[in-house]
Amino acid sequence: MKLHDDIHNYYEKLVVDHIVSRKLDAVYDDDVMADFCCTVLNQLPARYIRYDVDMEFYLPQSERVEMEAAVEKAIDVAVAEVAKKKKLQP
Repeated sequence: MKLHDDIHNYYEKLVVDHIVSRKLDAVYDDDVMADFCCTVLNQLPARYIRYDVDMEFYLPQSERVEMEAAVEKAIDVAVAEVAKKKKLQP
């Protein structure tokens, strides 16, 4: 089997889109952003695809809404965790 570079987790795109729309990438430095993204993605199921267009075309609207809501919830949890860690630092 030949491995393809185009196989990826669709949630990665959704997470990045939501982070940018909420301007969180302007709030945290690159190091915190990397941990932040991992925290968000670890809360979500993996949804591997080859082409984003396939997902956008075949995904039912109801499932798309659920995925978007799950991403928002996971981001909210990660924001709270980052804030908690900042309070614990001396």
